[in-house]
Amino acid sequence: MAGVLFGLAFGVLLQKGGVAKFHVLIGLLLLQDFTVAKVMLTAIVVGMIGVLTLHHFGKVNLHLKPTRIGANVIGGLLFGAGFALLGYCPGTVAAALGQGSWDALFGMAGLVAGSWIFAELSGWSKRTVEKWGDLGEVLLPDLLHVPRSAFAIGLGVALTSVILVLERFTIR
Repeated sequence: MAGVLFGLAFGVLLQKGGVAKFHVLIGLLLLQDFTVAKVMLTAIVVGMIGVLTLHHFGKVNLHLKPTRIGANVIGGLLFGAGFALLGYCPGTVAAALGQGSWDALFGMAGLVAGSWIFAELSGWSKRTVEKWGDLGEVLLPDLLHVPRSAFAIGLGVALTSVILVLERFTIR
């Protein structure tokens, strides 16, 4: 039940933020509308600082997935190709469908088909792709040998600066 409620809240917030609209998403890909970038960067800053703060005080445990360079690169290329072709990402396609954008049905069909293909290929990918560049369970600050708190503060300041520059010098 909590998943349904949080999913609905997430969808409403995506819709209210305007990031589930096709023209806004395409605007990002054309480097004309940075609404999505500002929303995502804000989510990264808030989430990073929130999770690392909660972890620091022992309120949450981090459950890291192994970092696998090959799988990340291939997954990123597939995600980017799907985003460029459809104009939606997985979260925004669900929100767009919820707000009545019928073109999002094609994206949902693609998500189902892609999930099925991924499941069918999972045995092969575990033996091949997922072994390429396996760094294990590591966070970026650990990989860079930087204290997590200093990394979070530094990246938070840097990303907030990017958000402010985008807000100041771009057209909505």
